[in-house]
Amino acid sequence: MIKIVGLGPGAKEAITLGTLEVLKSSPKVFLRTAIHPNVNYLKELGVNFETYDYKYENLDNFDEVYLSIAKDLIDEHKKNGDIVYAVPGHPLVAEKSVTNLLNLCKEEQIETKIYPAVSFIDAIAESLKIDIVEGLKIIDAFDIKNQILDKRIGTVITQVYNKYIASEVKLALNEYYKDDTEIYFIRAAGIKEIENIRKIFLYELDRQEDIDHLTSIYIPKDINNTFDFYDLLSIMKTLRGENGCPWDKEQTHESLKKYLIEECYEVLEAIDENNDDMIIEELGDVLFQVVFHSIIGEEEGFFNINDVIKGICVKMVERHPHIFGNIKVKNSEDVLKNWDEIKRKEKGFKTYTEELKHISKNLPALMRAEKVQAKAKKVGFDWNRVEDALDKVLEEFYEVKDVYKGKNRAKILEELGDLIFASVNVCRFLDIEPENALNYTIDKFINRFEYIEKKALEKGKDLKDMTLEEMDILWEESKK
Repeated sequence: MIKIVGLGPGAKEAITLGTLEVLKSSPKVFLRTAIHPNVNYLKELGVNFETYDYKYENLDNFDEVYLSIAKDLIDEHKKNGDIVYAVPGHPLVAEKSVTNLLNLCKEEQIETKIYPAVSFIDAIAESLKIDIVEGLKIIDAFDIKNQILDKRIGTVITQVYNKYIASEVKLALNEYYKDDTEIYFIRAAGIKEIENIRKIFLYELDRQEDIDHLTSIYIPKDINNTFDFYDLLSIMKTLRGENGCPWDKEQTHESLKKYLIEECYEVLEAIDENNDDMIIEELGDVLFQVVFHSIIGEEEGFFNINDVIKGICVKMVERHPHIFGNIKVKNSEDVLKNWDEIKRKEKGFKTYTEELKHISKNLPALMRAEKVQAKAKKVGFDWNRVEDALDKVLEEFYEVKDVYKGKNRAKILEELGDLIFASVNVCRFLDIEPENALNYTIDKFINRFEYIEKKALEKGKDLKDMTLEEMDILWEESKK
């Protein structure tokens, strides 16, 4: 049997009588570390022990240390029979070496017995007068980057061993909490002679001079600390609630369609202007639209935001088998090929035409045309050279000339559509986004028009009073 005991947070009064009896009566006692206030007390009692402190010096990281300790304890049990393993605090509170040991004992069918102890969490709760029933999250400082922070519950961060780790913890917390959040710096919780608990600002964390192996921090619950995703959901539900905004309460999926499109275009404009503050604002507007639709779906009983998040997570995992599976790819072309094949299977497409029809009709026409042409190209239905595409533009141009004076509006619409579609083909061959090309020309037109108006005003004229010939002269000037 391997007996696993806790030495408490550091005060000898916190060690249970049962643990003391086990330690005094066992010939083979192993300590994870001798750097603990109660170790001197054990020596006074005549307890003989070995420690694993040397492993911290010989291995690269704590995960390796804790796994190595667990494996060594299994070997010691096989050689010596019953042994005792003692750890700081409670064996089952923030003690990775014990977790590893229990897993290995289960595999090896070795019997274990846990001797509980006062944990440092008990000591912190006592010192800060915390009722843990209200919620308490415990995070290992070395795992903080993998944790989800939540202002709605108090959070204890353990093993803040030194200033470097404190700096890493501070950076991680700054991603969520305000920089001037008041936190508790806790050193030697439960050891009355040296215990030190004080309030500091988050930004001061790594400036504390007494950081050591007995250091933890506590971040109190503070629902007003910062806004997060759950606040956005709450705001949206309030706006749609009984006493909410009349306009928000009237909206439907259908009525919101135009706003989603508008917000997306405003994001594109912010990106074009390379304005980070604007990008943040406009992406927030897009996110608000996603939440808006999700709350409506929840009200109607069909779906909620969790379904939306689950759906995109599943899709991204399934569409990236080269990351989350065993598929090998050489480049981005392979990625796109896999993407299309997976999508065909997901959607159950049986023909290529079904793929073309699946391209959204609500896309801007230039974008939709480019996507349809690109899909057709994948099965070989495309021009061989850009010159062929240019000849097609010329052909369509003459067909427009043949019909534009007629009265058949449907035919004129058709031929103009063919001309634009052919022009999109040329853009695609030259790797130019047709939407970007047209927007560039629109901006160029506006700039030249501005030049004409500015020059007219300098001459004391209004554009409406000028002839086309006069404006053409200024237009040609603007080109220079």
